[in-house]
Amino acid sequence: MIPHLGEEEAQAAADAVRSGWVAQGPRVKQFEQEFAALVGASHGVATSSCTTALHLALVLLGIKPGDEVVVPSFSFIATANAVRYVGATPVFADVDLATGNITVETIDSVRTPRTRAVIAVHQGGVPFDTAALRKAADGWGVHLVEDAACAAGSTAYGQPAGTGAAVAAWSFHPRKLLTTGEGGMVTVDDALFAGRLRRLREHGMNVSAADRHASSQPVLEAYLETAFNYRMTDIQAAIGLVQLGRLPGLVAQRRSLATRYHELLADIEGLVPVRDPAYGQTNYQSFWVLLDGFKTTRDEVLAELATRGVSARRGIMAAHLEPAYADITPPPLPVTERLTRNSLILPLHHKLTADDQEHIVSVLRGLSR
Repeated sequence: MIPHLGEEEAQAAADAVRSGWVAQGPRVKQFEQEFAALVGASHGVATSSCTTALHLALVLLGIKPGDEVVVPSFSFIATANAVRYVGATPVFADVDLATGNITVETIDSVRTPRTRAVIAVHQGGVPFDTAALRKAADGWGVHLVEDAACAAGSTAYGQPAGTGAAVAAWSFHPRKLLTTGEGGMVTVDDALFAGRLRRLREHGMNVSAADRHASSQPVLEAYLETAFNYRMTDIQAAIGLVQLGRLPGLVAQRRSLATRYHELLADIEGLVPVRDPAYGQTNYQSFWVLLDGFKTTRDEVLAELATRGVSARRGIMAAHLEPAYADITPPPLPVTERLTRNSLILPLHHKLTADDQEHIVSVLRGLSR
């Protein structure tokens, strides 16, 4: 992934620096409002990363030691780590082979009376079945946190991913389509949720630093609870505001490039590329391919691509296979392990050319014979 950053972002960041307001301030507020509107939420609360956004979401929902939270192992490790930050226990669920997402059935097979929440991931930009999971979570009486780190620009049931979510967490890391360098966001529809999230990200203060400094009279703030310093800066938000304008074009371009990949890869046996689910559209934040029955192993394919000048990456990780989670004995996760061991992510970015794609596919075709 190569972030699409240009002179407009550089100018916006410079303007923020020249303004003298470089910490959380008016640009953060504007970015929150515009991003929330983009994803169909009533409120946005900017944070320092998606990881801190997930942490705040679980604190907000009262998840605590002794609780269990169902998560996919097939996700960046931050998804499971956020559960441990609040002292709860992550319980790994398997995923659907085509989408890489947890489902009602995989969640139901591992949930227990101690399950208080589920973190469902729109993996690699592929939306999960929002209608099915939200209905199931309501029926089970558990909270559903939507990890939308990769999903800006994706849709489910004709609406932006995140629309209608009780709590959704977003990432603006450089590997995402919309970037602020580092940064994240929590989106909610509940005004009380939004108010508490704003306090939690800023040391528990009952009035933000921006509002305090804007007041013409002295403001004596109070600290209502033990909280965190998870703020975004105005420099980051200035970049994000420019990026918001780029997003529709970036999604359209990536979907066009993905369509061409699908055409070029169609005749290669043992290679299955990621596609849109029936209920939505992916932004193709990642274009992964599953090597099922492929002649060459995944790692050998990665090595040959690198030799031929192609920077591909291994597929999405499985947290339960990492040393950090060696103390957890998960249930069988056959699809997760199949995907993480036999998939790779092909280059897909705004500088990718038709010749680049043909070269990449020619290497793959040669390895399939």
